[in-house]
Amino acid sequence: MPPPPRGARRRVRVPAISAARVSSRASASGARIVAHRGAAPHRRRPFLARSVRQEFRMNVFWFIPTHGDSRYLGTAEGARAADYDYFRQVAVAADTLGYDGVLLPTGRSCEDAWVVASSLIPATKRLKFLVAIRPGLSSPGLSARMASTFDRLSDGRLLINVVTGGDSAELEGDGLFADHDTRYAITDDFLHIWRGLLAESHENGGIDFDGEHLSAKGGKLLYPPVQRPHPPLWFGGSSPAAHAIAADHIDTYLSWGEPPAAVEKKIADIRARAAARGREIKFGIRLHVIVRETQEEAWRDADRLISRLDDDTIARAQQAFAKMDSEGQRRMAALHGGKRGSRQELEIYPNLWAGVGLVRGGAGTALVGNPEQIAARMREYAALGIETFILSGYPHLEESYRFAELVFPLVKGGGNTRRAGPLSGPFGEVVGNQYLPKASQS
Repeated sequence: MPPPPRGARRRVRVPAISAARVSSRASASGARIVAHRGAAPHRRRPFLARSVRQEFRMNVFWFIPTHGDSRYLGTAEGARAADYDYFRQVAVAADTLGYDGVLLPTGRSCEDAWVVASSLIPATKRLKFLVAIRPGLSSPGLSARMASTFDRLSDGRLLINVVTGGDSAELEGDGLFADHDTRYAITDDFLHIWRGLLAESHENGGIDFDGEHLSAKGGKLLYPPVQRPHPPLWFGGSSPAAHAIAADHIDTYLSWGEPPAAVEKKIADIRARAAARGREIKFGIRLHVIVRETQEEAWRDADRLISRLDDDTIARAQQAFAKMDSEGQRRMAALHGGKRGSRQELEIYPNLWAGVGLVRGGAGTALVGNPEQIAARMREYAALGIETFILSGYPHLEESYRFAELVFPLVKGGGNTRRAGPLSGPFGEVVGNQYLPKASQS
């Protein structure tokens, strides 16, 4: 039997199982979780992901720009209203074009991710939503109920993004006063409770948990989620504390778009940590993308995206990032050094451009090039073990179509345009009012 998660001792009390078969292990912290079940024996280990290697498939997600959208960074010029109508357009486009899901950002710079994602459920048919839970800002019990309800109403289309947070000023504004490592300790307690509540809900059970920072007594969910044991957990973080959380709890680890060698090191560390706990983890990467029919067009549009930036705007953004205690943000800033630089200086690896990170927090790199170059870089990351690419481009509506048109045909399993019937397209405009266009005019 695989070992229990770090930092917890678990004891299952089921009348049909003798005391000799009850597993109980103590942790250094002394945390203890007890599951109480009122239904038939439930023999699944709810706190460990299934250690089964599934067939590889490249998944492609898009992004709902709830913190604004524009043709240029750092200016209101070229901006568009970030409202429900626009979010719906982007979501419907992603759903129709064959993207596997969408990420919704979280934080005070965005509209609330849960409200927006909930509003998009009826507008979409199969699109999955990657939505954040925030340990320390909401209770694990409340977050578990929100997740279960969303999963039920969307018929199992919820994915959970665990965001510990790295901006102390924002977190203190939201009422959380804790240093970096304490926040991750809170996240550990939070996830033990959150996962336990959802896993036990399938058997009408409940939990007690005594952690270092968070506890629960008689915790219970009456409405279980569609997905078992709970919606999959996604997570990103570059510090040792973050990697430990990933190894213990997470189903898919997300890296920001660093050069392949750096991503490979993170994957190796997390994979080894998870293996020591009897677990396997999937991996994804978060990138922007600027793809055009030719590489010259792509680089010209990359330059255009930051053409309205001035030195003062860049300096103010970098000063804000420097105050954060996020290791991931520090690594993003190190890629460009806080300076605009030349196109060659910002191309930190072939077709990997750090210009976005001059003023954008979080994911700050973009794949830039023609379709073949973009597909080649994606395959390079995939060879390291990356299965999911979460992409975005400015402006997000148009770029969702452009990427699907130019790159999907080159990426195996990367998405398929949904077709309602044999004459539903896509095939372009009918020629001469009689003929369907050829597949290729070249």
